[in-house]
Amino acid sequence: MRRPAALLAVLLVLFALAGAVSAGAVTGSVRIRPGDDWTLPGWVRPSSNSGFFSEQSSPDDHVDLRGLDLTWRQLQPDGPGGLRDDTTGTAEDMAFRPLREQLAQKRPFWMRVFGSGTSWAPKWVAEECGVKPIGPDYEGQSHLPIWNGCVWGRLLGLYKKLFVDSGLRADPRLRFVYVPGAFTWAEYDYDIISAAAKEGLTFDEYRSWYSHAWRDLAALFGPYRTKLVFTGEDYPWGPWGSRTDLFAKQAVDAGLSIRTGITEEFNYHLGEAPSYGSRIEPDGHMTVNERLPVHDGRHVVATENECFNDCGYTTGDPYYAVRQANLKALQLRMNWMYVVPGPSYMKQYPAQWRWVRLSLGKTASDSPDAWAALRDAEDTYWKDETGPFTGNRAWRTRPWVRNLERWLVQRDVRPDGTPRRSTADVHRNVFSKENGTAYEGLRTDRAHGQTSMYFDVDERFRSRGDRRPLEVKVTYRDAGRGSWWIEYEGGRSPRVRRSGDGAWKTATVRLRRPVFAGRLRGGTDFRLATGAGDDLDVRFVRVVRPHRP
Repeated sequence: MRRPAALLAVLLVLFALAGAVSAGAVTGSVRIRPGDDWTLPGWVRPSSNSGFFSEQSSPDDHVDLRGLDLTWRQLQPDGPGGLRDDTTGTAEDMAFRPLREQLAQKRPFWMRVFGSGTSWAPKWVAEECGVKPIGPDYEGQSHLPIWNGCVWGRLLGLYKKLFVDSGLRADPRLRFVYVPGAFTWAEYDYDIISAAAKEGLTFDEYRSWYSHAWRDLAALFGPYRTKLVFTGEDYPWGPWGSRTDLFAKQAVDAGLSIRTGITEEFNYHLGEAPSYGSRIEPDGHMTVNERLPVHDGRHVVATENECFNDCGYTTGDPYYAVRQANLKALQLRMNWMYVVPGPSYMKQYPAQWRWVRLSLGKTASDSPDAWAALRDAEDTYWKDETGPFTGNRAWRTRPWVRNLERWLVQRDVRPDGTPRRSTADVHRNVFSKENGTAYEGLRTDRAHGQTSMYFDVDERFRSRGDRRPLEVKVTYRDAGRGSWWIEYEGGRSPRVRRSGDGAWKTATVRLRRPVFAGRLRGGTDFRLATGAGDDLDVRFVRVVRPHRP
C-alpha cells in the first residue's frame, strides 16, 4: 500500500524540479545560521584612509588613532607672538599634556584645538578684540564670538603657527583635525550662535564671516586641506531658519572634510545630508552621490558612535542600537568612526564591529559586499518641515524612508514584487521620540499577488560580464510554512525551507556562476521568490564576493 504513495511523492518532486529547470538550472548550496551573519572573506583588509579613533588608542579593539588635544590658552597664554609647547591645558574636564610631550609619541593621531571657550582661549584675546562672552552652553561654558573679525584673525594666526610654520600639517602622523575649534566639545552646533542672535547678531553679519571662514582654513592648509574636518551639520537648528540649511556644504565645497556626531539617532535628520551627497528620493529610498570630492578617498567622512547608554541616552536593546547606527554610518559612506570601546559595546559585539572596521572607506569597486537593510523608518525631522521636497523631488512616502542601502537596491516591481513593511520586528522611540518608529524588514504579500522581492546590484560592484561565484546572505524570519529561493537570469538557487520556529536566521546561498545583467523585471539582477505557504519576512540582504575584486 505504501509504494503508490511513495511513487506519487517522487513524481511530484520531479514535476517541481522540471518547473524549476524551465526557469533556469538549480545550482549552488545553502548554509543557515542563527541571527545576523557579519562574516567576510579572508582576503578583506582595512582601507588605507579609514579606521576607528578615540581619545585614547586601544589596539586590542583596533582603535589605532589616538587624540592629541590642546587649548588655545595652552599654546599662546601670553600673546599672539609665539607658540608654547611646554604648557598644559584643560577642557571639558580633560587634562592635556604639553604639546612637545604629545608629539613625542610616535603613533598617529587626530587633533582638536579647543579655542572658543572662555576657559580655553587666552584672556588677552577678549581684551584685545573688545568682545564679550556668549552663553553658557549645555556644559556651562561661555564662548568668544569667533565670527568677530579680530577673534577669527587671531585664531587663524594660531593655526598658522601651529600647523604651517611648524610643519605639523604635513606630518604623516596627523590624520585630521576638527575645525573650527568651537563650540561645546569643539562641535559646531548652533546653540551659541542662537544665543548671540538674541543679543543682536544679524544673519548678514554671520553670513559675511561664514562665507570666507572655510576658505581661510583651506588656504592655510593648502594641499593638506582634506585633513580639516568641519564639525557642523546639514540643516542646523539655528536662529535663521532655512537660510542656513546648506551652510555645512559650503565647508565641503571649500575642500574640507566633514563629520557628524549623532548617527546613533539613525532614523533622524541624516537621510537628506547634502554634505555627504545623501538625498531622499521621491520613492523614499536614499541615494548617495559618490562623485562628490568628499568621497574621493583622500577626504575624511566621519561620525561618532558611542552614545548608546551614555551622553544622556539610554536603550534596553544595545545590539539593535549599535547595529542600526553602524548601518546608517556605512550608508553615508563613512571612512572614520569615533568610538569608545566600553560605551560602544565593542567587546560585546566583536563580529559586528569587525565587519564595520573592514567596511569603512570601501568603494563599490573594492568592497567585499553590497547590501540592503530592508525597512520602513520614520524620519520625524521632516514631519513638519518643508525642506527641499517640492516639485520633481516630492517625497511621496514622507516621512517614511525605505531601507538603508549600499550598492544593493531593493526595487518595487510589478506585478509580483511590491513587498510591504514587516511587523515582525518593530522599534519605537529608540533613545528618544525623535528616532520615531522603525519597521525592520519587508514582507511578501501573497494575498495581493506579491510573492517576490527584486534587487539591483551596482554595476561597479558586479559588472555584467563577471561570472565568478558569489554568496548572497539573507536574514529572514523562519516562521510559518513554505520555502524561498534566489532567482537570476538563467538560474536559481536551491530552496530554503522554513522550519516554522519563528527565529531570525541568515541563510548563505552560494551561487556558482550567476548572471547579473539587469534583465529581470524592472531591470533588476535577482529576486527572492517564494513558493506556496505563508508570507516571508526579510530584514537584510548582503551580496558577498568570495574573491578579491
